[in-house]
Amino acid sequence: MSTVSVVTLAKGRAAHLRNVLRGLERQTQAPAEFIVAVMQDEPYDLPETSFPVRQIRVPGRELPLAAARNRGVDAASGEGIVFLDVDCIPAPDLVADYARGLGELDGLLMGEVLHLPEHATAGAWRYADLAASAERHSDRRGPPASGIELCNDYRCFWSLNFAIRRDTFQALGGFDERYTGYGGEDTDFGKILDQGGTPIAWIKGALAYHQYHPHHMPPIHHLDSVVRNAELFEAKWGYRTMGHWLYAFRVMGLIDDTPDQPIRILRRPDADDLALTGQQSHQPYTNSASVIRYLESRVGAAATA
Repeated sequence: MSTVSVVTLAKGRAAHLRNVLRGLERQTQAPAEFIVAVMQDEPYDLPETSFPVRQIRVPGRELPLAAARNRGVDAASGEGIVFLDVDCIPAPDLVADYARGLGELDGLLMGEVLHLPEHATAGAWRYADLAASAERHSDRRGPPASGIELCNDYRCFWSLNFAIRRDTFQALGGFDERYTGYGGEDTDFGKILDQGGTPIAWIKGALAYHQYHPHHMPPIHHLDSVVRNAELFEAKWGYRTMGHWLYAFRVMGLIDDTPDQPIRILRRPDADDLALTGQQSHQPYTNSASVIRYLESRVGAAATA
């Protein structure tokens, strides 16, 4: 791939976006352009760069993540497309690694993601400092020892940091824009790839550093869209996705997800739910698995009391 466009979806998080730009300025292979799919009313005030930057507005009452990715590719000119979340700082070789990988494999490539604690990007950060403080997510596997390694389960697709040839993306039809809000649109795209015979693979390198921001796992702050998108996935493919989140919601008493019936929201998350699932300032990431283990132990203790 001689030309690679980088696409980011953005709503808020202006400081995170500026750090993405700083990372792109330090690439060993410059991007052909940087496309920002803006999911808010006003464009960003961004610094001058050595490569073209274009902001395109993608309207939508809820987060239009699927539509924003599609509009970003529509606006891009590169032979390869790199998708980076707005909170992911590219390591210096990210564009070059993806360009090489897309030249070897016509498929979807997933680079490495390491997570940063709070304040890691304060001031004039250096890559050496990011590397020293970053951690790998305990729920995600690491990169292969070298080269490219195929994944045989479409559910391994993680949309924080990935790349695909532009022509391949468009031939697949892109993301299903019926998914709105948070959750499910990336798993659906992985299923589309799987059904179409397009390989999904991990690549050594193409590293991105995920910047700290408070959030919740499982994502109870996106309860409504997770439920809605799980039901859309079921209507399309015959079964529900995001099962681990739905399971956690059920154990918390938030939903009734009885099979073969519409999912019912039983109550809204309260302060205790938010405290249980929220990221703490000393954590580089939140962990659904640890929350689920705690919930299960609490249920087990209540049953034996």
